[in-house]
Amino acid sequence: MTSPELAREAWPRKVMRRISRKLGPLGVFFEGFLEHPVMVGSIIPSSRFTIARMLKPVKWDECKVFVEYGPGVGTFCRPVLDRLRRDGQLIVIDTNPLFIDYLRKTITDSRFVAVLGSAADVEDIVRGFGHEHADYVLSGLPFTTLPDGVGPAIAAATHRVLRPGGAFLVYQFTAKARDFMAVHFNRIDADFEPLNILPCKLYWGWKD
Repeated sequence: MTSPELAREAWPRKVMRRISRKLGPLGVFFEGFLEHPVMVGSIIPSSRFTIARMLKPVKWDECKVFVEYGPGVGTFCRPVLDRLRRDGQLIVIDTNPLFIDYLRKTITDSRFVAVLGSAADVEDIVRGFGHEHADYVLSGLPFTTLPDGVGPAIAAATHRVLRPGGAFLVYQFTAKARDFMAVHFNRIDADFEPLNILPCKLYWGWKD
């Protein structure tokens, strides 16, 4: 491809980045979706109703390590930090450098750390920060569009990294994630949040 062709191909991306920056967090999220739609899965962040319902079962006084997969622009991060105990830690993992860079620049809480990597490596990541287990793991990753084998690997690694009594919190537009969870979690509570774009299914897989 010649230099003029490369320039023409890059021009729409430059324009989109400029527009995204003017739109703030929503613009960054939209840009991330355009670059990696398979990994982001939604065109806009979750609603406050989804956040509140998803986090309601968490026993915050017992939560020292909270992990999130696919944090995007931090839609769940700030509500989690508002509830997390002072000696706790929130570890977020994302494969999109755009989101990780944004979060590192905008969230200055000492309990927060953003990791560029795969959720399938959660065990090594959690141990790398000096923890044996996580208390809760939250995920909005689109399990239906992940590459073959990645969904089952993430579900298995999540079950291993959770402490007994901990939970895997999942919000999805389809029920596919529950199939991956059911292989490892005997108890899965389910709910539905209509006040979200799109309406989504909520799951809590509890580790015995």
